[in-house]
Amino acid sequence: MAVQRLAAWEEVDDFLTSTPTPEQIIAFKLSEASQVRLADLLAKNRANTLTLSENEELDQMLAIDTFMGHLKAKASTKRHAHE
Repeated sequence: MAVQRLAAWEEVDDFLTSTPTPEQIIAFKLSEASQVRLADLLAKNRANTLTLSENEELDQMLAIDTFMGHLKAKASTKRHAHE
């Protein structure tokens, strides 16, 4: 079963194709709607009530978080190298 591409990935794509500065990368946050959805998925996960598709969606949201965390760390390093 294929999972639809999350709106959160579109947010990341749009942000990254805007050629952000290291400071903008560090400050990046998903939209409020995406943050609310993630909180909902995490609550359902804690309650052990995720459906299969919600579990796959949560996996993608966590992948986004991991990806952006690595990117923010690299941007922070780059920013400090130029100071």
